Amino acid sequence: MKALQLLKIKKLYFGYQDIARALNISLNSARVVASRYTSAGILIRIKRNLYVLREKWTAMSIEQRFAIANLIQVPSYVSLMTALSYYEITTQIQQNFIESIAIRRSKEIKVEDTVFHYTKIKPSLYFGFIKMRGFFMAEPEKAFVDSVYLHSLGRLCLDFSSLSFDKFARNKVYEFAKQFPSKTQELVKKYEYS
Repeated sequence: MKALQLLKIKKLYFGYQDIARALNISLNSARVVASRYTSAGILIRIKRNLYVLREKWTAMSIEQRFAIANLIQVPSYVSLMTALSYYEITTQIQQNFIESIAIRRSKEIKVEDTVFHYTKIKPSLYFGFIKMRGFFMAEPEKAFVDSVYLHSLGRLCLDFSSLSFDKFARNKVYEFAKQFPSKTQELVKKYEYS
C-alpha cells in the first residue's frame, strides 16, 4: 500500500512536497493523494498544505501540539490558561483546548479532538514570549498579564483564586503590565496583593 511509504517522512507534519517525494509522484498528484488519504482517515489535515499521519497525531505530546498551534496561525504564541497550566501556576487543567495570542484575527479551529483557540490583540501587545522545545509560548508573567487584559475587556473569564501568585516574578509582571491599558495595570495590582 502506497500509504505505508508516507512513514518514510520523518517530520511530525508535512506538506505536498514531502508527499510527492515519499511517493515519487508529481506535486499535483500529491495534492490528490493528500485529499484522498485525509478522507480515508490516514492523514489529518491541519490546514492547507499541512498534514499529520493519524498514528502520529494520536501519539503527539502536548509540546508537539503547541508547535502545531503556532503553525495554524502565524504569527502566534501559546498563552492564557494553557500557558499558566503548562507552567503549573493554575489549578485549572485544560484538556484538548489550546489558547494562543495572535495579531491577525481571533478564530477557533478544531482538529480531531483538539480545539485551537486564537485571540487577537494589538501588535503593540504582542511580546513577552520565548521559543522553547520547538514552540513559542508566553513567559509565565506575560500569560498572566494577557489573561488579565482579556478579562478586563470581558473577553476571558479568569478565576484569580486558581492562580499561585508566588510563582511569578513580580517585577516582570509589572514590567509587562506597563505596556497595557491602565485598567489592566490596576487589576494586576489588585489581584497580586489579594
